[in-house]
Amino acid sequence: MRRLGELALGLAHLGGAAVCEPMPEATKSYGPLQAEVHLTVRGTTDIALFEPVLQTFVTRSDGARIDYEQWASNDLYLATVAECRSSSATADLVVSSSIDQQIKLANDGCAAPYRSDGTARLPAVSNWRDEVFGITWEPAAIVYNKSTIGSAPAPKSRFDLIDLLRPEDSAFRGRVATYDIEVSGLGYLFAFADSQQATTFGRLIEAFGRSGAVATCCSAAIIDGVVSGDYLIAYNVLGSYALARADENPDIVVVAPDDYTLVLARAALIPRRAAMPELAGEFIDFLISEPGRSALRSANLIVDTNESVHAAMRLPENPDVSLRPIPLSLALLVGLDQHKRREFVARWQAAFPKERDRESAD
Repeated sequence: MRRLGELALGLAHLGGAAVCEPMPEATKSYGPLQAEVHLTVRGTTDIALFEPVLQTFVTRSDGARIDYEQWASNDLYLATVAECRSSSATADLVVSSSIDQQIKLANDGCAAPYRSDGTARLPAVSNWRDEVFGITWEPAAIVYNKSTIGSAPAPKSRFDLIDLLRPEDSAFRGRVATYDIEVSGLGYLFAFADSQQATTFGRLIEAFGRSGAVATCCSAAIIDGVVSGDYLIAYNVLGSYALARADENPDIVVVAPDDYTLVLARAALIPRRAAMPELAGEFIDFLISEPGRSALRSANLIVDTNESVHAAMRLPENPDVSLRPIPLSLALLVGLDQHKRREFVARWQAAFPKERDRESAD
């Protein structure tokens, strides 16, 4: 993890060469080990969260096995690009929270089309060219721990968060965490979306820089810090991960911000050279079917944002106005333009000149 003021001024273009060959963080198989057919699924969803969904599909399939690989988002993108450009073996299905990267893969010719009665019923925002499919419904949330936040007013919006960070002697100094946009594809996606949503973005990153907020890799690590008390507040993390932790710890509160709440649908695509495209299509159909959606709800990967069905969830007062789903569209490619990326990170960094000056003096 790093203080936000330590982020590098430029971001390497994700299509460029990687320093090390991208590798999965963890792997696990489901179904008969001697199965004649097996589906290789690569995803950014933590195994612990996605496991019930994978197990449900396997029990409903005819003797198939799923080999699931858990990846960091940027590494998954780089690996998929490399396989698309070569003749090497690929995964059969790629599921990523970095939906902008998924759209770019499809736009660059790296995805195979898939059509079924189920995909035809998806709304346009969840089906891009019959190549990229939105399968979840996850709000980007503010998360805090009731046992550690003390008497401070709980934030319900970005305005509240800015106010909490404003005092020089703020109890939240150095104890607010968000994504490191340099290493997290999802973190970059959310931050760029924030910059397009409201004028609060500039004030928010300025408050983060001034108060020594922490940037780290991923939802699970950030939420672990809130649970342990290392962080008092997590910003823009996936509500699905936070609700899973709230099932274990009733002190965890998950807030869909009142000013606006970004909502993400993880995106699935079948790589162009997939060995088992038909089985991958069956898995997509399962995920968007009622049994699949029920399994996703049980895993908190589909979050009801109109009615509070989870004790830990705090919904906006007016969901119809506040909820802002991120559609699957070419507009997502704007933030991936190399010039735009550099420009955005430069804007991000400009909020922290004092931190950079002080660190360079050391």
